[in-house]
Amino acid sequence: MHFDWNQIRAFLATVEEGSLSAAARALGQSQPTLSRQISALEADLGIALFERVGRGLEITPSGLDLVEHVRAMGDAATRISLAASGRNHAIAGKVRISASDALAAHVLPPALAHIRAKAPGIELEIVATNALSDLRRREADIALRHQRPTEPELIARLIHTSRASLYAAPSYLARIGTPVTAQDLARADFIGFDSSDRLLDGLTAIGIPATQASFPLRSESGTVAWEMVRKGLGIGVMMDEVAAACSDVIRVLPDLPRFEIPVWLTTHRELHTSRRIRLVYDALASTFSPASHINL
Repeated sequence: MHFDWNQIRAFLATVEEGSLSAAARALGQSQPTLSRQISALEADLGIALFERVGRGLEITPSGLDLVEHVRAMGDAATRISLAASGRNHAIAGKVRISASDALAAHVLPPALAHIRAKAPGIELEIVATNALSDLRRREADIALRHQRPTEPELIARLIHTSRASLYAAPSYLARIGTPVTAQDLARADFIGFDSSDRLLDGLTAIGIPATQASFPLRSESGTVAWEMVRKGLGIGVMMDEVAAACSDVIRVLPDLPRFEIPVWLTTHRELHTSRRIRLVYDALASTFSPASHINL
C-alpha cells in the first residue's frame, strides 16, 4: 500500500473537527482537496471510512477501528515536530502564547514589549482563551494557566499568585445601597464569568448568600464580564492589580477575604530546549518576578 501522510491527516482532522468544512479550515485546505484525500485513503484501504447522513458525515465502524491507531500516528508526528523545534537555536520564528483573555489584555503587554525589544525576530501570536490549550498538540508553545498541569510531558512553574476581590461601579452601589455586611449582598446582581458554579461556590464560602438567581449576566470572556462591571451592571471579581488601574470601580466590602488565583507558566519539555521558547518563557516569568534575569 502507498502510504500518504496527508491522507491520514485529512481523515484524523475530519474525525476530530466533526465535518469536512471544519477540517479543511483547520488544515488550511479547500474542502474538495480534503474530500479527495479521504476518498483516496478509502480506495487504498478498500473500506469506507465515512457515510453521509443527511448533509453531514458519520464515521463507519471500520473508521472507528482506525481512529486510535491514526491518533497514535498523529501524536508521533507531533513529537517529531516538537523535537525539531527544540533543536532550533535561532532567536527568530513564531511563538504562540495561550492565556486567559484578562491576562492577555491587562498583564501580558509589558512582557511582549520587552520581548520585541530584545528579540525583534520573534513573531508573537497570542491565543486569548479561557479554555486549556493543548500544548502537546501545538495549540500553543507556552501557556499561562490558573491550574497546575498534570501531563508528564509538560513542565510548569508557579510564577505568581494574584489576589482578586469583588468590585462594582459606584453607580451600581448607589442603586442598591452601599453594602456594609455580606448579608447586604443577598439581592445584588453578580456578573458570572462562565457557566460553572465556581464563582457561586467562592461567594458562599466567604459568607455571601448568593444563589443561581444572583447571576443574571454571564460571559465566557473575562474582559467582557469586567466591562459589564465597569458599566454598572453588577458586581464582579477581578484581579486587584487590574482593578487598581481602573478609576471607575471600587472594591466591595474590603474586609472580605480575597480570592487567590495562581498563575502557572507552562511549556512542553522538548520545546523548553529551544532558545526562542526559553527566551519568551523567561520574559513572561519576569513580568511577575521583576528580579528574574532574561538570558539572550
